Amino acid sequence: MTFLGDGHPGIWNAVESFATQSWLIRREVLDWYHLKENLFKVGGSLKRLEAVEHLLWRGFVNKAIDAFDGVKSKRAKNFQAYLTKHYQRIPDYQYYQQLGIVIGSGDVESKIKQVGARVKLSGARWHLHNVSRILRLRCAYLNHSPLLSVNVLS
Repeated sequence: MTFLGDGHPGIWNAVESFATQSWLIRREVLDWYHLKENLFKVGGSLKRLEAVEHLLWRGFVNKAIDAFDGVKSKRAKNFQAYLTKHYQRIPDYQYYQQLGIVIGSGDVESKIKQVGARVKLSGARWHLHNVSRILRLRCAYLNHSPLLSVNVLS
């Protein structure tokens, strides 16, 4: 199962508590677009930022960290710490994309907003107490799950 998130610790704490089943093979991926956004917040040399972006795109985290070794700014040091903290969550994004593994959470965030809007519409047919059932059914459908039964949805 792939868990995709930004750098917020709450997300990864939730993943840790959720994914305790021994049978679950867990893949954690740091959202590429959040990673890139944090990279460009460092500022400084555009040439260095683009070089580091390429390194991160291919999963060369150590080289990306090393690229900021001579930089004295607090933002650069914070970014190095961010990369170190999420080291295991930074894959070869190009390879993942070729495999069809989602590398950005934008689509998920969009769907969450869409569900929220449907629940809040006046006269909405989606009711808050049914949302979890609808979402479970949608997930099962998208995953081609054989578990599309009433028992799973309760």
